Amino acid sequence: MRRSLTVAAASALLALLTLPVLTTLAVPAGAHGFTSTVYADASTPEPGVVRTELGLEYDLLVVSAAEYQDDRAFFDEGMALWETGEEPTALAAHAGTVLGYVTDRFQVTADDVACAPAQVGGFEITEREGVPYAVVVLDHDCGAGERGEPGEPVDYEVRSTLFGDDEGYVTGTTTILDYELDGAAGSAALTQHTPSFSTVEHWYERMGHFFVLGAEHLLLGPDHLLFLLALIVGSRRLRDVVLAATSFTLAHSVTFLLAALGVVSAPAAVVEPVIALSIAVVAAWHVWGMWRGRGAASYGGVLEPARAGRFGLDRADWFRLAVVFAFGLVHGLGFAGALGIDEPFSWTLLWSLLVFNVGIEAVQLAIIAFVFPLLILLRRRAPRVALWTGVVLAAGVTVVGLFWFGQRVLGLG
Repeated sequence: MRRSLTVAAASALLALLTLPVLTTLAVPAGAHGFTSTVYADASTPEPGVVRTELGLEYDLLVVSAAEYQDDRAFFDEGMALWETGEEPTALAAHAGTVLGYVTDRFQVTADDVACAPAQVGGFEITEREGVPYAVVVLDHDCGAGERGEPGEPVDYEVRSTLFGDDEGYVTGTTTILDYELDGAAGSAALTQHTPSFSTVEHWYERMGHFFVLGAEHLLLGPDHLLFLLALIVGSRRLRDVVLAATSFTLAHSVTFLLAALGVVSAPAAVVEPVIALSIAVVAAWHVWGMWRGRGAASYGGVLEPARAGRFGLDRADWFRLAVVFAFGLVHGLGFAGALGIDEPFSWTLLWSLLVFNVGIEAVQLAIIAFVFPLLILLRRRAPRVALWTGVVLAAGVTVVGLFWFGQRVLGLG
């Protein structure tokens, strides 16, 4: 009776954990496409003035500003010029609409006093990972000499709710802020949950934002969760999943560093399909191994275990680690892309990036520590149930990965 309850409990918990992940089959291929990143560079070119250069996805800016300001003509004209090279024409023709939206959603204060924004120059268009971005430069007049005591640092606060969840177009928008304000320099991540940043914050508060951002990126990213599930299900021993996770960690950490140095970069049109393919390959590897009978000893001794080589790993184990490492490099580009770590000037984000990485790893280890023991318990108590549960899960993940890969290659999601 106790054995049946244990098996039932382990099976129920595994199903509860994996069902939400498998239901991501219904999520469109562009899993990252439903988020957005705003890039903001803030500086003080003269006392009392904060200059911010904002980079915003052009199509999102058109849709959001047109609805926010009830300007249907801007939507029609703006979308008609999308990806034509003439986008600044529509932005200039409806400058009031654009600036009304941007200045309401992006604000700067100095010692709790609102700074008055004014546009500098005209609108420009640049490209990030194949996506057109509108560039808007604002000077915020903070009234030099009207605040605080002489010699005291000014408390600049930047708040961004650009492309917020409440608009309904994207979720989880992150504003990556690089700043150099009156000698205070660094970076910050503004999100739905932490929309504001102050230059008088302690360093650990700023780093905490990036830790949470990294944790959320893995926990709320269906493709990375599926990849992790494929690693867990396909591991025969705790050592296997630890080595695979470590290989994955080392790989995407290397890519982070190289991207921050500006040594490597890749367009999202290449990275996203390969990430989807990596999910399918790692999961299919487990299905293929079960079909060939390899590793069945983990499920109650149905077959003899494969002959081990150096460090207790056979050639198939080494090949799996190599595949995981290679795909980890690509996932690293995906993580780096989420923070805009794709150009040499992003070196100032390095420490924040490392903390972001720690947040990813904390969630990854927590999931492994919780799920893998349940899987081991099920394998020991009901080996054949565990075998078929693992095969079905891996097959489902393979289908999801291939589905996303096809959509991303065809540009449908």
